[in-house]
Amino acid sequence: MEPGAARRLCVVGAGTMGHQIAMLGALAGCATHVVDVRPDALERAQVANRAHMARWVERGRLTAQDAADALGRLRWTTRLEEGAADADFVIEAVIERLEDKQAVFTALDRLAPAHAVLATNSSTIRSSFLASVTARADRVCNMHFFNPPLVMELVEVVVHPATSEATAAAALALARRMGRTPVLLRKEISGFVVNRILAAIMDEALRLYEGGIASFEDIDIAVKKGLRHPMGPFELMDFNGIDVAYNVRMQRYRETGDELQKPARSIEERYGRGEWGRKTGKGWYAYPRPEPS
Repeated sequence: MEPGAARRLCVVGAGTMGHQIAMLGALAGCATHVVDVRPDALERAQVANRAHMARWVERGRLTAQDAADALGRLRWTTRLEEGAADADFVIEAVIERLEDKQAVFTALDRLAPAHAVLATNSSTIRSSFLASVTARADRVCNMHFFNPPLVMELVEVVVHPATSEATAAAALALARRMGRTPVLLRKEISGFVVNRILAAIMDEALRLYEGGIASFEDIDIAVKKGLRHPMGPFELMDFNGIDVAYNVRMQRYRETGDELQKPARSIEERYGRGEWGRKTGKGWYAYPRPEPS
């Protein structure tokens, strides 16, 4: 595929990441299918995207006609075969578990056109683990957007040894068309760039908390006031999802076999209790109501 040639996009997963990535695609002029097996997730995603566009119009970022045109480019379906059938570029944004993503990529390899690029939005799982279940390893890569995609500008494009230069160029070009700033990682590494740096901060914050040095509230205050971070590490865990933090560390442990890579005790406890942050109404902090995924 020539750089910039992707005109038909399929996004698999209608959670916060998926539906906002799809909205970026529609704003970039792509006819975009959003696929999710949960009809209620598709309904929530449509409501959320209409609300996002209404705010953009109110703030003068878009005209009402441009917003309506972009929303009109979105199609919603529970059937992967419908969403992938004519896609030039597919972005998977399902739960951060290897087996779930491999199942999606196995199906996509069968259903998507031969020329289509298959990208994963995973923040930690290497695309080579997904390319291995397809017959198009050269057209598989990571395309990691940050949460929330409609706000955060960065996209990490990560290639594996078999990824073609044309695939990397297509992913970079699509990110730029979406108004994002891409960076290219030419070697796979778990966590990529940003999350490896962020993980070091979070690991130290958890050590300080579990060691009884300071409360998680005071650690958050210290990081925000002392380092000028917009959120403290515990607030950020709640925002991104403690389930995500747990699954990322478990994936890293499975990859390395290193016991030190397992989730911290306090993360494991909250994960087990279903206290996953904003999405469930309670994590490190309590929230008035759960946020829709």
